[in-house]
Amino acid sequence: MSPTVSTALGTGSLALAAVASWSSLLLVVRGRVVPGWAVSAALLATALLLRWTLTRAARPTAAPGLRPKRNGWAQLGIGLLIGTAVLGIAAGALDDLISDVRYHVLPPEGPDGCTAVVRETSFLMAGNGEAYAVGRTGLALGTAGSWRVDDGDRPVEAGRYELDWGPDGGVLRVNGTATDPVLGGGAADIDC
Repeated sequence: MSPTVSTALGTGSLALAAVASWSSLLLVVRGRVVPGWAVSAALLATALLLRWTLTRAARPTAAPGLRPKRNGWAQLGIGLLIGTAVLGIAAGALDDLISDVRYHVLPPEGPDGCTAVVRETSFLMAGNGEAYAVGRTGLALGTAGSWRVDDGDRPVEAGRYELDWGPDGGVLRVNGTATDPVLGGGAADIDC
């Protein structure tokens, strides 16, 4: 493989890990949810391993002690991509830890393998929920809807939701209680 191709491949994979670490994505594998920060961590590890392997394979066999000259700007860019990915991964993992995140894959499955996944958080006296539409690939790229709940309530975990599927997708309705109402919508279109 040419040095140009290996550099582009290594840099592109690092850029993908950096972008993924700051996006609202998640992956569902065999009914289990893998949060976006964990997906990004796997992408970063793969990108670093790929970059290391390609760099070693492309290294010329020079005399001992001689190293090829490296472009300082390129190294700075690589460092910034790695730093961005690491910060995004750390922020996502810390948010999941502090917010006591729980993921729920909601039955039943919709048309063409579409699945609704909910992420519920509870921090202090506030709760939040986000719905994701996950297609056959198992990947969700962004949220389908979100809501807030008073007193850190978790309505989906408590079973206070309705998921109705039609031929073109589904509608998720999240219901609160008289003392813990759902604020900011409480409905999401699940369209894969």
